[in-house]
Amino acid sequence: MVTETPAARPANPRFSSGPCAKNPTFTLDKLADAPLGRSHRAAVGKEKLLAAIEGTREILGIPADYRIGIVPGSDTGAVEMALWSMLGARGVEMLVWESFGAGWATDVTKQLKLDAVVKTAEYGQLPDLASVDFTNDVVFTWNGTTSGVRVPDGDWIAADREGLTFCDATSAAFAMDLPWDKLDVTTFSWQKVLGGEAAHGMLVLSPRAVERLESYTPAWPLPKIFRMTKGGKLIEGIFRGETINTPSMLAVEDYLVALDWARSVGGLKGLIARADANAKAIFDFCDATPWIANLAETEATRSNTSVCLKFTDERIADGAAFAKAVAKRLEKEGVAYDVGAYRDAPAGLRIWCGGTVETADVDALLPWLDWAFNAEIADQ
Repeated sequence: MVTETPAARPANPRFSSGPCAKNPTFTLDKLADAPLGRSHRAAVGKEKLLAAIEGTREILGIPADYRIGIVPGSDTGAVEMALWSMLGARGVEMLVWESFGAGWATDVTKQLKLDAVVKTAEYGQLPDLASVDFTNDVVFTWNGTTSGVRVPDGDWIAADREGLTFCDATSAAFAMDLPWDKLDVTTFSWQKVLGGEAAHGMLVLSPRAVERLESYTPAWPLPKIFRMTKGGKLIEGIFRGETINTPSMLAVEDYLVALDWARSVGGLKGLIARADANAKAIFDFCDATPWIANLAETEATRSNTSVCLKFTDERIADGAAFAKAVAKRLEKEGVAYDVGAYRDAPAGLRIWCGGTVETADVDALLPWLDWAFNAEIADQ
């Protein structure tokens, strides 16, 4: 039990779950090559955008016949673009165990007005994956950013599925091994695991997803910003860097810098190892500490990026107020920023452990968690 102020502090106290910490070698002068004031449709702009697409393919191991597009609106934009463009061709199942999955289910049932099967689980748990009917399209998050619960692997996804899988992988890509043969539509954003800048999303389409786009027209109108086909054919330029709307070339340069850093730490394997080490430090702390626990109830489903924690001490009178006070105390001391639980999630803490975070900083944070907890208990 730590009652005195710890001597060591994290060198970087940024543990936000998005936008996330920049990579440890980042400096603003690394963005000097950004083609500012140039058209993204000029040769230099197209070259940078294509490099971002192909760098993504290289590091994530995305198959050569999958399309990768840079789209507006971050991960949310990419998810909505896919749902509005492709759902409605057959039945739909929505898997929900945290707030973003719940949001996609609301959009599908309330906005698109589809009669979807919605399978839900409480925070800390997963729905029954064995019951999923893959004659339907299936929409799910790989890693629940607001619950710290992820699917353990892709074994539950049918290889001979008739429907498409729609996977929101925004806090999983670059930190977890995604089985591309099981994923038809995959989305993520730059500001998560690689610590890139916000507002740009990535949309990855399998050949089966492309076939859906070219053979199916939804019953509802699509705004221009969602349209990926013209005359029944895929607009291939979107997946060569000819973006639907104007991207920030400064943000593109930042993503290219992040991709270079990812290569320097061993690519995907190195990034996963870094996240695993960060998360393990917190898991071990929870195992040794009686007043805190991982929100994810099953070890195999614990996130290695958005690690969500709950306080378990019976002395806590008001869980939500207590958790906010602990997070506020940590921020005031300058040792951890933005570690409060997501607003829709159970009261607790959420500590980002993606690869841009240094394990030494996680280790330095842990005594401060003990200190802040005991300080708040004393002040109740």
